[in-house]
Amino acid sequence: MPANGHTGAFELLKRSLGTLALFSLLAGCASHDIDPRGYDQTGTASYYGSRHHGKRTASGEPFNQHGLTAAHRSLPFGTRVRVTNMSNQRSVVVRINDRGPHTRGRLIDLSRAAAEKIGMLRSGTARVRVQGLSD
Repeated sequence: MPANGHTGAFELLKRSLGTLALFSLLAGCASHDIDPRGYDQTGTASYYGSRHHGKRTASGEPFNQHGLTAAHRSLPFGTRVRVTNMSNQRSVVVRINDRGPHTRGRLIDLSRAAAEKIGMLRSGTARVRVQGLSD
């Protein structure tokens, strides 16, 4: 025991700092979903297809390259968004069911079917506008 008799206070401080560190870690792992109402962003879209077909998405459902779905970093699963290709004005409504894109500088990853609807299969990427839809 230290000569000054502050063992109890020191132990309490250690426990408090440990608890604070644990909560900070858990908060960092929490989902940072955003409110889709009024969501309107412009950026680069890419798509993913056959290589991921049938694999589990972050939402738990299997990825279907033929479905109209997409991956977004923070929009809640189930959110419907309109994605418009800025070069040809073609648009598609997709449902967010995965997390991504995992490539820096990308806004959204579309399924192959969604990419085909807006005419971006050949280029692989497109400048798009993503707008949240209210149900």
